[in-house]
Amino acid sequence: MSETENTMPHPLDPHPGQPDVSEAAAEPGSEAAFVERLAQLEAERDEMRERWMRSEAEMANLRSRTKREVEDARLYAVQKFARDVVEVAENLKRGLDSLPAPAEGEAEIIGKLREGFEGIGRSFVATLERNGVSTEDPTGKLFDPNLHQAMAEQDSAEHPPGTILQAWTNGWTLNGRLLRPAMVVVAKAPPGTGH
Repeated sequence: MSETENTMPHPLDPHPGQPDVSEAAAEPGSEAAFVERLAQLEAERDEMRERWMRSEAEMANLRSRTKREVEDARLYAVQKFARDVVEVAENLKRGLDSLPAPAEGEAEIIGKLREGFEGIGRSFVATLERNGVSTEDPTGKLFDPNLHQAMAEQDSAEHPPGTILQAWTNGWTLNGRLLRPAMVVVAKAPPGTGH
Protein backbone atom coordinates (compact mmCIF):
# COMPACT_ATOMS: atom_id res chain seq x y z
CA MET A 1 0.00 0.00 0.00
CA SER A 2 1.39 3.43 -0.95
CA GLU A 3 1.55 6.43 1.32
CA THR A 4 -1.08 8.27 -0.68
CA GLU A 5 -3.54 5.42 -0.35
CA ASN A 6 -3.00 5.42 3.40
CA THR A 7 -3.89 9.12 3.76
CA MET A 8 -6.86 9.00 1.43
CA PRO A 9 -10.22 9.03 3.19
CA HIS A 10 -12.16 5.83 3.15
CA PRO A 11 -15.41 6.11 1.18
CA LEU A 12 -17.46 4.89 4.17
CA ASP A 13 -15.79 7.29 6.66
CA PRO A 14 -18.56 9.64 8.00
CA HIS A 15 -16.07 12.40 8.83
CA PRO A 16 -13.31 12.38 6.31
CA GLY A 17 -10.18 14.12 7.42
CA GLN A 18 -11.10 14.10 11.18
CA PRO A 19 -9.27 11.72 13.49
CA ASP A 20 -11.27 8.86 14.99
CA VAL A 21 -11.94 9.22 18.77
CA SER A 22 -10.54 5.76 19.43
CA GLU A 23 -7.38 6.78 17.58
CA ALA A 24 -7.15 9.90 19.75
CA ALA A 25 -7.48 7.81 22.90
CA ALA A 26 -4.64 5.67 21.75
CA GLU A 27 -2.40 8.63 20.92
CA PRO A 28 0.01 9.26 23.77
CA GLY A 29 -0.19 12.80 25.07
CA SER A 30 -3.85 13.33 24.16
CA GLU A 31 -6.35 14.37 26.81
CA ALA A 32 -8.40 11.20 26.40
CA ALA A 33 -5.30 9.06 26.93
CA PHE A 34 -4.48 11.09 30.04
CA VAL A 35 -8.01 10.66 31.47
CA GLU A 36 -7.96 6.93 30.68
CA ARG A 37 -4.54 6.50 32.31
CA LEU A 38 -5.67 8.52 35.35
CA ALA A 39 -8.75 6.31 35.76
CA GLN A 40 -6.57 3.21 35.45
CA LEU A 41 -4.14 4.51 38.11
CA GLU A 42 -7.00 5.44 40.45
CA ALA A 43 -8.44 1.93 40.07
CA GLU A 44 -5.02 0.43 40.84
CA ARG A 45 -4.66 2.75 43.85
CA ASP A 46 -8.09 1.72 45.16
CA GLU A 47 -7.25 -1.95 44.68
CA MET A 48 -3.92 -1.51 46.50
CA ARG A 49 -5.64 0.40 49.32
CA GLU A 50 -8.18 -2.42 49.66
CA ARG A 51 -5.38 -5.02 49.76
CA TRP A 52 -3.46 -2.94 52.31
CA MET A 53 -6.54 -2.57 54.54
CA ARG A 54 -7.22 -6.32 54.34
CA SER A 55 -3.58 -7.02 55.14
CA GLU A 56 -3.66 -4.64 58.11
CA ALA A 57 -6.83 -6.30 59.43
CA GLU A 58 -5.24 -9.74 59.06
CA MET A 59 -2.11 -8.56 60.88
CA ALA A 60 -4.22 -7.08 63.71
CA ASN A 61 -6.09 -10.40 64.01
CA LEU A 62 -2.81 -12.32 63.97
CA ARG A 63 -1.31 -10.07 66.67
CA SER A 64 -4.42 -10.45 68.81
CA ARG A 65 -4.52 -14.23 68.36
CA THR A 66 -0.80 -14.57 69.06
CA LYS A 67 -1.08 -12.44 72.20
CA ARG A 68 -4.00 -14.56 73.41
CA GLU A 69 -2.10 -17.80 72.69
CA VAL A 70 1.00 -16.55 74.51
CA GLU A 71 -1.14 -15.51 77.48
CA ASP A 72 -2.88 -18.92 77.51
CA ALA A 73 0.48 -20.67 77.29
CA ARG A 74 1.75 -18.61 80.22
CA LEU A 75 -1.33 -19.24 82.34
CA TYR A 76 -1.96 -22.88 81.48
CA ALA A 77 1.43 -24.36 80.51
CA VAL A 78 1.61 -26.11 83.86
CA GLN A 79 -1.89 -27.57 83.57
CA LYS A 80 -0.77 -31.22 83.45
CA PHE A 81 1.63 -30.69 86.35
CA ALA A 82 -1.06 -28.85 88.33
CA ARG A 83 -3.51 -31.71 87.74
CA ASP A 84 -0.94 -34.15 89.15
CA VAL A 85 -0.23 -31.92 92.15
CA VAL A 86 -3.97 -31.63 92.83
CA GLU A 87 -4.06 -35.42 93.09
CA VAL A 88 -1.35 -35.22 95.77
CA ALA A 89 -3.34 -32.52 97.62
CA GLU A 90 -6.46 -34.71 97.55
CA ASN A 91 -4.51 -37.70 98.89
CA LEU A 92 -3.04 -35.54 101.66
CA LYS A 93 -6.57 -34.39 102.57
CA ARG A 94 -7.81 -37.99 102.64
CA GLY A 95 -4.92 -38.88 104.93
CA LEU A 96 -5.69 -35.98 107.26
CA ASP A 97 -9.41 -36.87 107.28
CA SER A 98 -8.56 -40.45 108.26
CA LEU A 99 -6.64 -39.37 111.37
CA PRO A 100 -8.56 -40.12 114.55
CA ALA A 101 -10.23 -37.16 116.21
CA PRO A 102 -8.41 -35.76 119.23
CA ALA A 103 -9.30 -37.81 122.28
CA GLU A 104 -8.87 -37.08 125.94
CA GLY A 105 -5.84 -38.79 127.35
CA GLU A 106 -4.16 -39.47 123.98
CA ALA A 107 -0.40 -39.32 123.82
CA GLU A 108 0.98 -35.82 123.29
CA ILE A 109 2.98 -37.00 120.30
CA ILE A 110 -0.22 -38.01 118.46
CA GLY A 111 -1.70 -34.52 118.92
CA LYS A 112 1.53 -32.89 117.71
CA LEU A 113 1.66 -35.18 114.66
CA ARG A 114 -1.95 -34.33 113.81
CA GLU A 115 -1.28 -30.59 114.14
CA GLY A 116 1.90 -30.91 112.07
CA PHE A 117 0.14 -32.75 109.23
CA GLU A 118 -2.75 -30.26 109.27
CA GLY A 119 -0.23 -27.39 109.06
CA ILE A 120 1.49 -29.10 106.10
CA GLY A 121 -1.89 -29.49 104.38
CA ARG A 122 -2.78 -25.80 104.86
CA SER A 123 0.67 -24.70 103.68
CA PHE A 124 0.45 -26.95 100.61
CA VAL A 125 -2.96 -25.56 99.59
CA ALA A 126 -1.74 -21.96 100.20
CA THR A 127 1.27 -22.62 97.93
CA LEU A 128 -1.03 -23.93 95.22
CA GLU A 129 -3.29 -20.86 95.53
CA ARG A 130 -0.32 -18.49 95.18
CA ASN A 131 0.38 -20.22 91.86
CA GLY A 132 -3.15 -19.95 90.47
CA VAL A 133 -4.47 -23.35 91.59
CA SER A 134 -7.53 -23.03 93.79
CA THR A 135 -10.06 -25.36 95.34
CA GLU A 136 -13.67 -24.91 96.34
CA ASP A 137 -16.02 -26.95 98.46
CA PRO A 138 -19.32 -26.92 96.53
CA THR A 139 -21.48 -28.23 99.39
CA GLY A 140 -24.78 -26.31 99.53
CA LYS A 141 -24.45 -24.87 96.01
CA LEU A 142 -26.52 -25.79 92.97
CA PHE A 143 -25.13 -28.53 90.75
CA ASP A 144 -23.26 -27.18 87.69
CA PRO A 145 -22.23 -29.83 85.15
CA ASN A 146 -19.35 -27.59 84.06
CA LEU A 147 -17.81 -27.73 87.54
CA HIS A 148 -19.22 -30.80 89.24
CA GLN A 149 -19.49 -34.52 88.58
CA ALA A 150 -22.55 -36.14 90.15
CA MET A 151 -21.54 -39.42 91.75
CA ALA A 152 -24.90 -40.11 93.41
CA GLU A 153 -28.34 -38.66 94.03
CA GLN A 154 -30.03 -38.62 97.39
CA ASP A 155 -33.66 -37.96 98.32
CA SER A 156 -33.99 -34.75 100.31
CA ALA A 157 -37.08 -32.87 101.44
CA GLU A 158 -34.98 -30.15 103.13
CA HIS A 159 -33.02 -29.09 100.03
CA PRO A 160 -34.22 -28.07 96.56
CA PRO A 161 -33.48 -30.62 93.82
CA GLY A 162 -30.05 -30.06 92.29
CA THR A 163 -28.45 -28.85 95.54
CA ILE A 164 -25.11 -30.43 96.37
CA LEU A 165 -25.51 -32.26 99.67
CA GLN A 166 -21.99 -33.59 100.01
CA ALA A 167 -18.67 -33.26 98.18
CA TRP A 168 -16.58 -36.41 98.03
CA THR A 169 -13.78 -34.28 96.57
CA ASN A 170 -13.50 -30.54 96.05
CA GLY A 171 -13.34 -28.93 92.63
CA TRP A 172 -9.97 -27.57 91.46
CA THR A 173 -9.22 -24.79 88.95
CA LEU A 174 -6.07 -23.30 87.40
CA ASN A 175 -6.48 -19.56 86.83
CA GLY A 176 -10.22 -20.06 86.48
CA ARG A 177 -9.99 -23.06 84.12
CA LEU A 178 -11.33 -26.35 85.47
CA LEU A 179 -8.59 -28.83 86.38
CA ARG A 180 -10.72 -31.38 88.14
CA PRO A 181 -14.47 -31.37 88.81
CA ALA A 182 -15.83 -31.81 92.31
CA MET A 183 -17.29 -35.27 92.87
CA VAL A 184 -20.61 -34.66 94.54
CA VAL A 185 -23.86 -36.10 95.89
CA VAL A 186 -26.87 -34.17 94.57
CA ALA A 187 -30.27 -33.74 96.17
CA LYS A 188 -33.37 -34.99 94.38
CA ALA A 189 -37.01 -34.73 95.31
CA PRO A 190 -38.31 -37.65 97.38
CA PRO A 191 -40.71 -39.96 95.57
CA GLY A 192 -44.32 -38.81 95.58
CA THR A 193 -43.56 -35.09 96.01
CA GLY A 194 -44.43 -34.22 92.41
CA HIS A 195 -41.04 -32.73 91.40
